[in-house]
This record gives sequence, C-alpha cells and structure tokens, in this order.
Amino acid sequence: MEERIDRIKQQLYSHNYKLTPQREATVRVLLENEEDHLSAEDVYMLVKDKAPEIGLATVYRTLELLSELKIIHKINFGDGVARYEFRAEDAAHHHHHLVCIRCGKVDEIIEDLLEDVEKKVQKEFRFEILDHRLTFHGICQDCSSEKSQSSQQAVRKVTIE
Repeated sequence: MEERIDRIKQQLYSHNYKLTPQREATVRVLLENEEDHLSAEDVYMLVKDKAPEIGLATVYRTLELLSELKIIHKINFGDGVARYEFRAEDAAHHHHHLVCIRCGKVDEIIEDLLEDVEKKVQKEFRFEILDHRLTFHGICQDCSSEKSQSSQQAVRKVTIE
C-alpha cells in the first residue's frame, strides 16, 4: 500500500498539490476498500474513524481532485449516487460492471469486451475513443437463486394445500 501512496503523492506533486494528512487518510480508505465502490458519504464515514477532525466537504474536494487528476474514477450506476474506484494503472481502458437491481451488488469484468467495437467506431465514424464504460444492469446469481427457491417454496405450498 505504501508504494501506491508514494505514486499518488508523486502524481499530486507533479500537478503542484501536496498529499495532506486529510488527503492521505482519504486515499488510505479508498485503498483499504478498493473492491467496494464507495460513495463520498461511505468514504467520509470511514475516514472519520482515522481522522475525526476531517469534514465532509474536505472528503468531497479530495475525491474531486483525485478524479480530475485521473487517479480515481467517478462512476454512477444509475441510482444517482456517485461512487469512486482507482484507475487501473496498467489498463488502457476502464473495466466493466455488473449491477444487481435487487441487492445493489456490483461485480467487475476486468476483460475489455469492447475492443472490436472501438475499432469499428473509430474507423466508421472517424472518432478517436479515449475511454469507454459499460455497465450491465440485471439480477445477480445470489438473487436469482433466492427467487427460484422462493418460487419452489410457493409451488410446494400450493401443492401441499
């Protein structure tokens, strides 16, 4: 983790910003919860444990700065809540997401599924693609299993009565 914090510190310095204690606390929370797609409020609540003096506005400003510097992505899954995740340092593009509309669980697809589509769009529309995002909304395996189990129980109830 310290190595990543040092790289982020260098990215900030290269844009004439410092890694203040408040920014570092925010970065550490994001790194510690990298899999979770945290909202600003989630980050704030976790940062508060590490730095009780930090304010929500400071967390928002830090997240916006990190987003502007392309250290993190600001993403929205259609529920009106901005969430944040680190950019993959070695990836040419953003990864894709699967969002369950029942439980809200978010899974990631690391593989770039749109490479051929990008080539076609660039060629046919003469459009230089810098990045793309793809989010699938549906029902996750866990919720599907629960639904089929409850359906089976309902059928059993009907046949027993």
